[in-house]
Amino acid sequence: MTKIHEDRRVLEMDGHEIPLRVRQNPRARRLSLRVDPIEGCAVLTVPPAASVIEGINFARRKSGWLLNRLGEVSPRIPFADGTTVSVLGQTCMIRHAPDAGRVITCEDGEICVSGRAEHLARRLTDWLKREARRELAERAHKLAAVLDMKVGRISVRDTRSRWGSCSAKGNLSFSWRLVMAPEFVLAYVVAHEVAHLVEKNHGPKFWKLVARLDNQAQAARKWLRRNGEALHRIG
Repeated sequence: MTKIHEDRRVLEMDGHEIPLRVRQNPRARRLSLRVDPIEGCAVLTVPPAASVIEGINFARRKSGWLLNRLGEVSPRIPFADGTTVSVLGQTCMIRHAPDAGRVITCEDGEICVSGRAEHLARRLTDWLKREARRELAERAHKLAAVLDMKVGRISVRDTRSRWGSCSAKGNLSFSWRLVMAPEFVLAYVVAHEVAHLVEKNHGPKFWKLVARLDNQAQAARKWLRRNGEALHRIG
């Protein structure tokens, strides 16, 4: 297994401070620079034939391109008092309610989060994860029953590369951020992974089965291509 060493720095360019993630990759063949739109930082890959200093100088020479690309990245949306988020298709305003007891309530278009302000983001994230798991599990078990199949363990994670997965043992894993997507998108991802209980690949039989389980699969896939990246910039 190739071991990639990473460290984080701040690159000063034309009066701007740019977060920089430096990746020393033994398998890389050349210096490369890209923008991570989710983290909002620059990513510099350094091959064995170059030094980190050479890489940083390379990034500086690309300063114009880099600043333009970073300028196109949408700002992060924090979990904070007054911010609006979508929960299962419903737009909700986050409200900090410090004296509401140790509960989170969601009603009338507001999510009220109790406790100290510095714990709001973590508490809301934990609550959204629980809501996501509850909704995803309920839907997965119902669809699996349609196919006369059984689901194994269901977990939620903060994955970036995929929205869901199905193991050989029938365990399903989903991104908890699906709870902030429209309901038809969450429903499609569940149908996609449940279909893998029967069809392990992405062949014609698999997509036919997905269409049987979900009639908005095409629209959901299009939504994720256009908006999926933005979900990772919330919270």
